[in-house]
Amino acid sequence: MKSMTGYAKVQCTLGEKRLNIEIKTLNSKQLDLIVKVPPLLRSRELEVRTLLGALERGKVECLIGEEDAGSEVALNEGLLRGRYQALRAIALDLGADPTGLLTELATMPDLWNSTCEQELDEQGWQVVEAGLRQAIDEVDRFRLHEGQVLERDFHLHVDRIEAMLREIPAYEADRIDTAKERIRRWMAEADVKAVDENRFEQELIYYLEKLDITEEKVRLQKHIDYFRQTMAGEPTCGKKLGFVAQEMGREINTTGSKANHVEIQRLVVVMKDELEKIKEQLGNVL
Repeated sequence: MKSMTGYAKVQCTLGEKRLNIEIKTLNSKQLDLIVKVPPLLRSRELEVRTLLGALERGKVECLIGEEDAGSEVALNEGLLRGRYQALRAIALDLGADPTGLLTELATMPDLWNSTCEQELDEQGWQVVEAGLRQAIDEVDRFRLHEGQVLERDFHLHVDRIEAMLREIPAYEADRIDTAKERIRRWMAEADVKAVDENRFEQELIYYLEKLDITEEKVRLQKHIDYFRQTMAGEPTCGKKLGFVAQEMGREINTTGSKANHVEIQRLVVVMKDELEKIKEQLGNVL
């Protein structure tokens, strides 16, 4: 089982350039890619996104930053002058203060051009691709480790639910005596003089059948077993575990509505609490 939370940072070298590849992943219902690449890689952004698709699901933020070890940077004066004159004229026409306009324009990255080659050749792309694949593998290992932590936590809560389920039969016999006593008390309060014991037993059986929770207990145990099997056997099982948890909740709720016994109700409350703890974490499972 894997978590959707992951992180990796890898550095690769292209001549005098260094590229820092950083990938962060968080939980999301679908694959949500946020990719930021330097001008050197703009023509390869689609290929970068295709490689990141291997992460399958989650909010994936990939930032590739460029460092120049020895290249010179030149200012595009013509572009700067043109923008400054145009914006200054507009500011004066609107009665605005153009002070500071030049400083703001100087922060625009497209006004600064590196003297290094800006086109990435096939050999350079192979270096970047290898670095990106390495980062993706590191994210995957991070996710697997986080998933193992989640799995241990889920086992604790599922074991607790199963323990509560196994305590229920100890109180089920009391329900019959309680039901008999309650019905006899109702009859006494209604001043019923004669009672047909056979008919009374028939009515009692009919009443208890409506409160029977055998099927709910069996189904809940099967859901618990399937939850464990899914965690152990499938690395990307978040959605399936969510469906199984819903079914577990349905059986627990039905058991509570039929309980008719204070101790069984107490066990149901504990099971609901443990299931909520599972649901809180399921959104982060891949």
